[in-house]
Amino acid sequence: MIEAKGICKSFGDRKVLDGIDLDIGTGKIFGLLGPSGSGKTTLIKIVTGQLEFDKGSICILGKDVGALTGKDRKRIGIMMDEHGVYERLSCADNLKIFADIYGVPYSKVMPALEQVGLADSARKPAMKLSKGMRARLRLARVFMIEPEILFLDEPTSGLDPMTMRYIHKLILAQKERGCSVFLTTHNMEEAAALCDEVALLNEGRIIDRGAPSEICRKYNHKKRIVIHLKSGGDVELAHGKESALRIAELIEQGDVETIHSSEPTLETVFIELTGRKLDDSDEEVKYA
Repeated sequence: MIEAKGICKSFGDRKVLDGIDLDIGTGKIFGLLGPSGSGKTTLIKIVTGQLEFDKGSICILGKDVGALTGKDRKRIGIMMDEHGVYERLSCADNLKIFADIYGVPYSKVMPALEQVGLADSARKPAMKLSKGMRARLRLARVFMIEPEILFLDEPTSGLDPMTMRYIHKLILAQKERGCSVFLTTHNMEEAAALCDEVALLNEGRIIDRGAPSEICRKYNHKKRIVIHLKSGGDVELAHGKESALRIAELIEQGDVETIHSSEPTLETVFIELTGRKLDDSDEEVKYA
């Protein structure tokens, strides 16, 4: 659904993207992980044809991105920031404006609001919505057109855990119907829960990629097993056959509360590779 090779982009003397390759299949959720300022939003704007790039090639829906027609773009859903939310209009009227742009019948407005749990707020002005409800309204806007590819730029940023889990269910439902999802996030738990494949982006370069579990196993240098005992203490053992008898003994004695491997998280892998945290707070420069 999306194929990009050697994408480079600079703004003046600042190189934002440097040789980015992508290959995203049908019905897959691809996650681009990186701190603010790493180039995530810029890459989405380039792949969706909103921003020109300096070098490389991009094919989306089987076409060069520069050759996409208006009909092609109606097959693509994009959720970025607060773009396109009209504060004084109701939730339903917000979707009607978007329906007019995409040539979608108004009959799809209420089902889209129901899909994201906003049917009871259809007449409520957008200015009176909570942050979580606004996020769901923006999702309803793109779900309404039933896109084949969905671009989500930090869709749960700043939301409470309950709203985040609700939105995760909505995103997974899009995957189930065969939609390809391109997701940017700095939340490693979100990436691990949703993504079939992730790419770690740092200073404009992809430093590793693969399934979240594969990346974590790849950097599991310690290979240790930690057993938390009912007494409150911990026993740390080598991750190998030599520890089997000791583990069996502790279990037989009824001393074991929990058993965990030392497998790292995506967050710790990113820190190991870059020395930076995924939630670094530097503001990403927003380019038109």
